[in-house]
Amino acid sequence: MRIMVLFDLPVETPLQRHNYGKFRRYLIKNGFMMMQESVYTKLVLNGTMVNLMKNKIRKNKPQEGLVEMLVITEKQFSGIEYVSGG
Repeated sequence: MRIMVLFDLPVETPLQRHNYGKFRRYLIKNGFMMMQESVYTKLVLNGTMVNLMKNKIRKNKPQEGLVEMLVITEKQFSGIEYVSGG
């Protein structure tokens, strides 16, 4: 299973930028890999670990902004089609 964290956090004030960086560093420290600027993903072993990680993210999210979490299977994740400009 994979847990994806998608977030849109305000960065207008120094405090908001600090909170954005702190949340981003928290995700990286806990094994998340960046897919896009505000999209991070982590491989998890089972539903228990998913729930544990979701609770940790809820506790560490900034007060302002939007944080979304999506759980998908490895089969679904492997079906992602990458389309890039060039």
